[in-house]
Amino acid sequence: MGGHSHWAGIKHKKAIVDAKRGKIFTKIVKEISIAARMGGGDTAGNARLRKAIDDAKAANMPIENIKRAVMKGTGQIPGVIYEEITYEGYGPCGIAVLVETTTDSKNRTFSEIRKLFEKSGGNIGTAGCVAWMFEKKGYIQIEKGDIKEDELMAFAIDLGAHDFKVSEESYEVITSPEDFDTIKTKLSEKKFQISSSEITMLPKNEVKVGEEKAGQVINMMEAFEDHDDVKEVYSNFNIPDEILAKLDQ
Repeated sequence: MGGHSHWAGIKHKKAIVDAKRGKIFTKIVKEISIAARMGGGDTAGNARLRKAIDDAKAANMPIENIKRAVMKGTGQIPGVIYEEITYEGYGPCGIAVLVETTTDSKNRTFSEIRKLFEKSGGNIGTAGCVAWMFEKKGYIQIEKGDIKEDELMAFAIDLGAHDFKVSEESYEVITSPEDFDTIKTKLSEKKFQISSSEITMLPKNEVKVGEEKAGQVINMMEAFEDHDDVKEVYSNFNIPDEILAKLDQ
């Protein structure tokens, strides 16, 4: 897995993303609206909005839907006001879980997220109870292909990358959140094939989860991902590949 969270890798391998296009669109519209409200509607000066619109295009969202979401965020047309709330808690085996939400009803979302924690054998905690176990970083994954490890590593470090890791199928460039956009752009200009990139929360340490609790952990993470108000979910669990393979059978 290298430097990325184990859950992110599992999602990538199993393609655990929202199965319904309507659900994908709902989450992206929320992100576009809040990005535009916080940083303005000009993508040139709003990296978060630029990323959200890129995600919308990748999901084949109609341009009119994107424009309308931006205009709702900037207040040019009426729209629901969303706010961002992060919930923290613990899952099976004491794993730490961060759940980032975008909601128009704090009471509803809190109640539903708490129930998901409890249903999964965990419990919701107070603000700050697990956040200290994670670091906010930029993450850029590059397919290996014919790229020479030394060449890419030297280039990334020269650009200001914080770390460089090698996994089985790809290279991972870790950046500060502030340098993420610039480093990603420079890597693209060099024609390196970026397979995924995001601002994420990386765990400082991982908790190994055995076969007995692995299915429970995966079901919990999928339940959070499936919730309409959940933007991202992060955890510090590590399930060995051989156990994941058994779960897929």
